[in-house]
Amino acid sequence: MKIIDAKVIVCSPGRNFVTLKITTDGGISGLGDATLNGRELSVASYLTDHVLPCLIGRDAHQIEDIWQYLYRGAYWRRGPVTMTAIAAVDTALWDIKAKAAGMPLYQLLGGRSRTGVMVYGHANGADIDETVEQVLHYKSLGYKAIRAQSGVPGLNKVYGVGRGTLFYEPADSSLPSEHDWSTERYLLHTPKLFAAVREAVGPEVHLLHDVHHRLTPIEAARLGKALEPYHLFWMEDATPAENQESFRLIRQHTTTPLAVGEIFNSIWDCKDLIQQQLIDYIRTTVVHAGGITQLRRIADFAAMYQVRTGSHGATDLSPVCMGAALHFDLWVPNFGIQEYMRHTDETDAVFPHAYTFEDGFLHPGDVPGHGVDIDEELAARYPYKPAYLPVNRLAHDGTLWHW
Repeated sequence: MKIIDAKVIVCSPGRNFVTLKITTDGGISGLGDATLNGRELSVASYLTDHVLPCLIGRDAHQIEDIWQYLYRGAYWRRGPVTMTAIAAVDTALWDIKAKAAGMPLYQLLGGRSRTGVMVYGHANGADIDETVEQVLHYKSLGYKAIRAQSGVPGLNKVYGVGRGTLFYEPADSSLPSEHDWSTERYLLHTPKLFAAVREAVGPEVHLLHDVHHRLTPIEAARLGKALEPYHLFWMEDATPAENQESFRLIRQHTTTPLAVGEIFNSIWDCKDLIQQQLIDYIRTTVVHAGGITQLRRIADFAAMYQVRTGSHGATDLSPVCMGAALHFDLWVPNFGIQEYMRHTDETDAVFPHAYTFEDGFLHPGDVPGHGVDIDEELAARYPYKPAYLPVNRLAHDGTLWHW
């Protein structure tokens, strides 16, 4: 089954998405997500100018060989642009293979390991009372796991707190907006948030929190220690992970479970974290870590050290990625949880999909492939709009900080 055509579709139904469509001589097409938040056109160019010409005429069934060809053959390995492009090709080819087999993707991967995929939603508020209200709202919708983020007194902008409730899109400006940050205020405030949330929801709801890389290791250790009475499911991205060894210091001081990896590009980014059991959940994604082919390797490696998956699933990943991720989640033996941020109605219309939500769980559906399509005519009505992620500056002196 030869690849006869491949094209990149860029659209913005509420936010920017980059989608790869591969077509074969057997009349079967497959889709892959190629969205890199705030740098979307770089991946579109990489695909169009450097990858797609190399795909025409290749056997679409040879997924592993094509993956190695694009990874090793480029010489310049890894990095977010390269690995997102490879992921788009890989996902589209798995979609094609499953359609050719006439089965949902999870069956092709080895069949389901569970009846549904537990997901967590995002409860955000300008203050503690508003966050508690949103947590209770998510609980009423059936969520068994909820991430809680709250505004911090004295700060104008805090990660995770944006316009709307079910929808939150941080890429909010044609040039990067600037937010303020104070670690001291945050560390004083966050334990109070979780004391109030835990009291409101009781002991059974899983609670999560995203630090968003903003603390030093010892500051993260202090926060993890302070949050132990509230039994978090995880504390996410506690410190920048370029130095994997930094998580050892956090681990020495707290039993709060640790999750990291949404911006990782390959197994090498998390090798030491997993092998030395410095984390509990690995958050790598289909779209940014080289596709299903590479994500399977990461998950199998993690399973050896009792590390579970918890893939990123914010709105910067299109429904194409979510569909593929859910098939992966339904199969992977060491599954932990899946992030789920609902897309806008406009996005859902452009990307019709088979996956469904019920009582805190997502199911990918049983149509052949990964179950997500694209309405190209509708997508064309939503042209690309420049949108950058914000940057952070320390409130007291303006030093650029981690966003």
